[in-house]
Amino acid sequence: MRLGMIGLGRMGGNMARRLRGGGIEVVGYNRNVTVTSKLADECGLTPADSAEHLVSQLEEPRLVWLMLPAGEITETYVGQIKDLLGAGDILVDGANSYFKDSVRRGQELARLNIDFVDAGVSGGVWGLEKGYALMIGGREEALAQLKPVIEVLAPAPGRGWLTRVPSAAGTLSRWFTMASSTA
Repeated sequence: MRLGMIGLGRMGGNMARRLRGGGIEVVGYNRNVTVTSKLADECGLTPADSAEHLVSQLEEPRLVWLMLPAGEITETYVGQIKDLLGAGDILVDGANSYFKDSVRRGQELARLNIDFVDAGVSGGVWGLEKGYALMIGGREEALAQLKPVIEVLAPAPGRGWLTRVPSAAGTLSRWFTMASSTA
């Protein structure tokens, strides 16, 4: 399996390292090319010098995972990536975005037959060693395709992750809203 990861900061970089250690091929892009080059040398990540270059190195159905801060930068990259992907591809937002933004993005991408998966990711800098807690929302078919990635990122087989249908179920603010409404 091969995926593209955009955003190789502390969490994104460590997630790429963990994925490579688990046998997942990663094509990575970070706006700081030094970060991308270092990861390529360290863990065998395939470097890309732009989002377009990253997508061009993926096989269909393509999987792109954004590990960027929630807000404007994620919005910009979702807009850019959706124009590079096609029907059957998957875009994952790991930014813990506001759930209403995730709902809107999911609807926009669904019109293009692109699956949108939102993934609340927790684990910080310790995730590389201990694994990440993942709250993931998306269509069942997309979640099934992501399962090998999820299993590598999680702390242990069958532990540390939860999936929900539909998208926007994975955003942290949505989980807290759901929890408070059932309390």
